Amino acid sequence: MTEFRGTWNEDDVETFLQETTVPIRLATTRPDGSLWLVTLWYRYRDGVFECATQADADVVAFLQNDPSVAFDVSTNRVPYSGIRGNGTATISTDGARDTLRDLVERYLDGTDSSLAQWLLDDDREEVRIRIEPSTIYSWDYGERMRDVQPTDAD
Repeated sequence: MTEFRGTWNEDDVETFLQETTVPIRLATTRPDGSLWLVTLWYRYRDGVFECATQADADVVAFLQNDPSVAFDVSTNRVPYSGIRGNGTATISTDGARDTLRDLVERYLDGTDSSLAQWLLDDDREEVRIRIEPSTIYSWDYGERMRDVQPTDAD
């Protein structure tokens, strides 16, 4: 069961995660104990984050060694808002292709681009990373930044 803390309730968090198409920043631990940060596309369904990546990606090995993660999904433009938290990741080939296709459609608005076709190539071996959050903390600086002009900087 996920604990929700911060500015938003569970429904607000879900709405934000469904409507926001910035990547999730995922912090993992490498086998030597040092930290590793990776940015991945995500979808949020039934209280769980789902990502897809190549089976031989370093993050897959790191998560198989230690499934504990921290994460952040936040806007890059004023006024800043988002969520952060921690949880546990599992790796599976089950549903990996479907997850990847959904992510390509979500982030690239379709499958017609050369990037989409490369990502969806049958020769790529994909896995699904499923992140079950234990805590989600939300924040929204809209009120305190109400008189700050948005910039084009990312």
